[in-house]
Amino acid sequence: MSRLTRPSRLDRVLGAVIGSAVGDALGAPFEFGPEGAFSARFPGEGHGGEMCGGGGWEPGEATDDTQMAVLVGESLVERGGLELPDVFGRFQRWAAAEPKDIGLQTEAVLGSGDPWDLAAALHFQTSQRAAGNGALMRAATSGVYFAALGRDGTMDAGRRLAALTHGDRAAWEGTAILHELLRIALSGDDPLTAVPESLDAVHPGHRDRYAIVLDPGWHPDLATEFNGAVWPCLGSAVWALRTTSSYEEAVRAAVDLGGDTDTVAAVTGALAGAVHGVGAVPERWTDILHVPLPGFGDRVLRTADLSALARRLGS
Repeated sequence: MSRLTRPSRLDRVLGAVIGSAVGDALGAPFEFGPEGAFSARFPGEGHGGEMCGGGGWEPGEATDDTQMAVLVGESLVERGGLELPDVFGRFQRWAAAEPKDIGLQTEAVLGSGDPWDLAAALHFQTSQRAAGNGALMRAATSGVYFAALGRDGTMDAGRRLAALTHGDRAAWEGTAILHELLRIALSGDDPLTAVPESLDAVHPGHRDRYAIVLDPGWHPDLATEFNGAVWPCLGSAVWALRTTSSYEEAVRAAVDLGGDTDTVAAVTGALAGAVHGVGAVPERWTDILHVPLPGFGDRVLRTADLSALARRLGS
């Protein structure tokens, strides 16, 4: 697709889902590494080899970020809507199969044995630590599915899905904001201009903290928490979108931040994919993209499978 061609809604839907998965797989080998490691190894765009693998990941292999996003998406299309017990059950089945990577918060909740509607809240009562980015990372598929509901509907769905594993409302509100920014991007409008209105719909107790990290003057170096937390993760993704002009530039910028690179790049990839369309996602990355699904037989989704899922979610 020419960069001069305005992406269709379908292009944006595919871009959000595939773009998130690509960002995840691209960032995985650099997780917890230093700032600038990606560009130090791959100094120029378009040269190839960036899906390098490493750190236990095969080249092009997506992590728990995309695996959980697929589980959410498949539940939505197979059940014809949001059935939270079904989503939680799929998460439990996946977690019990010992995936290569799973967030500590998510693992504790899914393995607690508590009911789906109490597990996250009970864990938060005792740990008081549940503001990680583990709900944000999996929101590309649900963001596409619920975009048709408008601002209030998509933000509410984001909160409800986040609350399955994260008892801290901060995680709910971050996921809600991402849902809304994806909705705006999928409509063909600029999600960056929608940030102020999105903030108006955030719970008052969390609005100021998100306003700081989503401000145009904010830079990830100003973060007061590790980017595994929900606030700097979302802020970093919006910063990467705001300061670049292409999908590739955006995810490169995200991975170069270091830290929780797979998730920051997954969130960035969802936004940048929705803005620039699937045609902007390099084929050299999508060609080797694959998403294993532990707990679900020997299933491994490829880009064509993600495309099929995205079409169903966005129809």
